Amino acid sequence: MSPPPELVSKNRFLGFLIWQTFTSTTIYFLTKLFLLAFFTTPKFSPSQLCFSLLKFFTFTFSNLLFSSSLSILSSPQSLPYASPLQLAAGLVRFAFVSSPAEPEFRRRALVSARFVVFVVVSGISGALSVVCLCGFDGFELIARLGFRGFVFGVLYGLFDVYKKRWVLEFPIIQRPLFYSFKMGLPLAIKRALKLSNVAYLFLAVLQVFLPEQFKSGGTMGQFITEQIILYIGSFSVVFCWELSHHLHQVLHTKRFLFAPPKGSAAAETNPSEPLLAALEESIPDSLPQYLAYLDLCMVCENNVDTWRRAAFFEETGETYKRVVAACLRPLEQLASNLSEGLEGCFVDKAHQLSNQLQSPTDSQWDSRHCEPLNNFQKYAWCARAVASLTAWSHEEDRFGVAQLTGSNAAVTSTLISSLLAVEAFMGKKTSLQPQHLMGPAAIKWNTPNIGRRDVVTTKKQGGPLHAKAYAMADVLRTSVYSIVSTFHDEMFTSTKAGLLEKDWVLKSKPLFGTYELLAQKLHHFLDFRAN
Repeated sequence: MSPPPELVSKNRFLGFLIWQTFTSTTIYFLTKLFLLAFFTTPKFSPSQLCFSLLKFFTFTFSNLLFSSSLSILSSPQSLPYASPLQLAAGLVRFAFVSSPAEPEFRRRALVSARFVVFVVVSGISGALSVVCLCGFDGFELIARLGFRGFVFGVLYGLFDVYKKRWVLEFPIIQRPLFYSFKMGLPLAIKRALKLSNVAYLFLAVLQVFLPEQFKSGGTMGQFITEQIILYIGSFSVVFCWELSHHLHQVLHTKRFLFAPPKGSAAAETNPSEPLLAALEESIPDSLPQYLAYLDLCMVCENNVDTWRRAAFFEETGETYKRVVAACLRPLEQLASNLSEGLEGCFVDKAHQLSNQLQSPTDSQWDSRHCEPLNNFQKYAWCARAVASLTAWSHEEDRFGVAQLTGSNAAVTSTLISSLLAVEAFMGKKTSLQPQHLMGPAAIKWNTPNIGRRDVVTTKKQGGPLHAKAYAMADVLRTSVYSIVSTFHDEMFTSTKAGLLEKDWVLKSKPLFGTYELLAQKLHHFLDFRAN
């Protein structure tokens, strides 16, 4: 049987810690051998052996501490956080007004607290690692190296938080673990060199303003030797952290098969239940749910696990309905959230002009209503999976469950409604176009002013979220086209009979747009002129 979703995350976390320990141990011994061979004189004694073991275990503990904090901070999507000014305002409000904090503020404050913990842990890990690699002789040397390592770790933690390297990025092509790890080694070495160089220069400048006890002493030769050892140790520590990042990405974004072994009794009776349980019972936007959507998308798109896809079209139709519902729920949430954000844009022409004169910073539309676009990866998997499953039903649905359950109409309606919402967010006009204003070859003549538009937005194409919105629109458009291309003959016949809207568009009010607008957009797809 397939393990429960919660156990999948725990197993991957433990596997990550094991592999990270192996790589950090290898780097530690290689670095110590290099330093012993060129810069230090080895001393063999029982006390020296005890100190060496203590340094090794401390170095391993510091890297495990960093890896654990990285795993706690990581998330499949970019999480909203509270800025320092928002945190200060919330604390003042709580201290003087004594009003309970809003749930949204608590959620953002918790994310910011995780950032702070990660940066502090990075500093502690940097201090311990640099001391263990570069020296352990004398309190002054330990204090000097520990301070430099702490500053070095804090800088690295701030860089990770600023670049959002804690967000899991799922690869487009799933490769074997060893090959994926090997592909990331050159980039890890290159980035470790850059970061260690920047950190070393920053510490060199900072050393000018430090007290005398934090500065290097001795002769010029000793100073140069200490700086070389410090640089080599810093590079080794950063290289360990970069490999931890890479291992974390590779191990946590690897596809997991939510299915019983092929040929087992569970595979013959109900092979889809583990996948459906992961989709429906996992914590929303958690790693197990993302892995379940990734597995579903690959089952629906590829011809590798055809026996699993065939199980979706079982005779009762319940499995097919649950799979389609699991894919449409996130897309419906996307359309609903964007629709709420666009409600304030139903304005007349005079108000449109005043909005266009405002600067982009005058509106907080993005921060309140555009967070769903950070979930782009899950929405893309849902759209691709449900479109591929609908297209495959044309050949593999022996019992006609896709048509009998009304799922085809629900799929096309949701995809087109979501596409219209994303296009409206991007600034495209999504109003219903009168048919008499459309010329030959789908050329739209210049229209006079006909009053209020259905949707008007003031988004600029250079906005920070425009790239994600454009990519999401492209995925949705491609998904609809895949369905239309497969069912083109049936849709064309229905169009002649006047039944296209009845068969492929839901009569209920869509989450965005109108029934007529969805029907017109479907006709555009059927004529291959939707762009």
